[in-house]
Amino acid sequence: MNTSINHALRLITLWIAWLLAMLFHVDLGLMPLFHGQSPEIHSHVQEGALPLLFGAMLGYFLLPLIAIVLIAYAATTVGPAARWRPWRRIHFWFSVVYSITNLPHLIADILVPDARIDQIVLMVALTVFGLMINVEAWRWWRQTP
Repeated sequence: MNTSINHALRLITLWIAWLLAMLFHVDLGLMPLFHGQSPEIHSHVQEGALPLLFGAMLGYFLLPLIAIVLIAYAATTVGPAARWRPWRRIHFWFSVVYSITNLPHLIADILVPDARIDQIVLMVALTVFGLMINVEAWRWWRQTP
């Protein structure tokens, strides 16, 4: 019986769950298209700024994927695990930033006049997964190598 907790495996699982919930959030947001309705929301973003916004969203999706790969490498490395300790610290603060970005999005989804319950439920899930990631990231960072 293994008595140690594999925080890295938990983190990988939580990040994958977070990414899937994020994809479902985007996908469900576009579902009206398939029923002849517009998913458009009133945007205050100027058209010239859209490439920057799209690039930011690309980064927002790619960074957790990179984190998953680095967590896997840190957890399976040969040699002293202590050399991955800086990554563990960076990952914890990275996860906190993602949790902080989820909270305003959740509040915004709740406050939208025609708020959809499916979008709110997914944002609650994203926020909960994010907080779980924070806890595991803290434990992984503080775990003795």
